Amino acid sequence: MAAITDLYRYPIKGLSPEPLAAMTVSVAQGLPFDRDYALALGTTSFDTVAPQPLDKGFFLMLRNNEALAALRTRLDPGTHRLTIEHATRDAFSADLSTPEGRAATEAFFVDYLGAATKGHPRVVRAEGHKFTDASVLSPVMMRAVSVINLASVRSLEAATGQALDPLRFRGNIHLDGLEPWAELDWVDRVVQIGALRFRGLARTPRCAAVNVNPVTAERDANLPKAIRQHFGHVDLGVYLEVLADGDLRVGDAVTA
Repeated sequence: MAAITDLYRYPIKGLSPEPLAAMTVSVAQGLPFDRDYALALGTTSFDTVAPQPLDKGFFLMLRNNEALAALRTRLDPGTHRLTIEHATRDAFSADLSTPEGRAATEAFFVDYLGAATKGHPRVVRAEGHKFTDASVLSPVMMRAVSVINLASVRSLEAATGQALDPLRFRGNIHLDGLEPWAELDWVDRVVQIGALRFRGLARTPRCAAVNVNPVTAERDANLPKAIRQHFGHVDLGVYLEVLADGDLRVGDAVTA
């Protein structure tokens, strides 16, 4: 039986995931507190009062900034306090709900990444806005949740001969018990996960961000090229539209 094995949200775009035993999703918000914050490059103009979706290249993110993967981050959804840990640095903590906390966080990333921030970065957030990769496509895609089929990851491992941590693909929902690549056929189909219904919106095309090992923070693969070479496309995973409000839990069954 296909079922959920893991649930994750990513409170800050480009930073580490928060594992969850259960998650609440809604039609209006998708997955609350997922990609709610981002770190805009010093060269990026982003209006927090009238936000417009921007390509991920306007923000710090793994495709360009693999050193982000070496940070272990936590963001409390109640207090908005960010904690950052690194193997060779003192722990950092700041309240992102305050100007002082945001300024301290921006200074941390200038010190950590140097010129890669392209000037002084900004911690940005806007009510009702999500910094998902698909946000530039439509409001519905902005609120989509992303699904990773672990059988597809294993199929790619077998093709490349390389062990691959599924966290490379930064999905919200990990599923197992499906056939490899079955998720790619869910576009425009209704998918039942637990008691909730979803609709397949689009396959998830993969960029160079997945080449970064989430444990070592090294670029140790060319997975978009490998997927195309072995399977004839560049997709792994699928975006789902939330059709009903409710809760998902690890162990919930999946049918499409």
